[in-house]
Amino acid sequence: MLDHGLIEEFQLDWKLAGKSATTAESYVRSLVLLSNSVEHLTLTTVKSWVASTTYISVRRKRAQAIRAFGQWCEKNEYDLFKWWKQVPLATEKSKPQQTVTPEDYKKSLARMSTHRDKAVIELLWSCGLRRSELAALTVADVDLANGCLVVRESKNGKHRVAPLSPSARRALRRHLGSRTTGSLFGMSSNAVRLLLKRSGVPSAHAWRRGWAVHALRSGVSEASVRSAAGWQGSAMVSLYTRTLAGELAMDEFSRVWSS
Repeated sequence: MLDHGLIEEFQLDWKLAGKSATTAESYVRSLVLLSNSVEHLTLTTVKSWVASTTYISVRRKRAQAIRAFGQWCEKNEYDLFKWWKQVPLATEKSKPQQTVTPEDYKKSLARMSTHRDKAVIELLWSCGLRRSELAALTVADVDLANGCLVVRESKNGKHRVAPLSPSARRALRRHLGSRTTGSLFGMSSNAVRLLLKRSGVPSAHAWRRGWAVHALRSGVSEASVRSAAGWQGSAMVSLYTRTLAGELAMDEFSRVWSS
């Protein structure tokens, strides 16, 4: 069995390194489950445990947790999981993911009947926020004078500033009225999901992908997209835009040739 104190130390170091707290929690759940399920941890028993589920996505997450923990143990000279590199990562088939387009944005906006719901759509299109980030916003986080908002509860635990489009600023003014305090929308993350589903509009992830693609296609630099989205590296930009990489390249070269 694994020492749970060691798992806690691994989680703390992960967070202190500025990595995703959500990812750390997912890894910890897998490691605790492994510890409770397997008495003698060897490469063979761990591989058997990883393969004990029929779901490819779960097998991959289990292996990722083991490899991350093993790498951490190696770095800190703990005599555990020396074989972590030999734990294979299951390969998931990539599925086409919906990406919101400017036309989707117009149609979705037309389906919303209240100032609040229209403001939700405007922020998703203007800022590419995650559902949890949108739900956590307060009135104090919005700076209409400077055209931005502060995202305080992001996935990586770091604050960031997200620019607001002129139409998003107008929508927020109509939604806020004279309010100066309190929750911006008064909705939980699940409530946002249900609003989008009930209205027949794309999910928040589809809006985030569409926002990134539209920004890059419009000439916004990758560095600015990463900053506004809260991504530390270019990997997430590539993940969100890889299916449209050819189209983005065509747009970029067309701008260069026409200048």
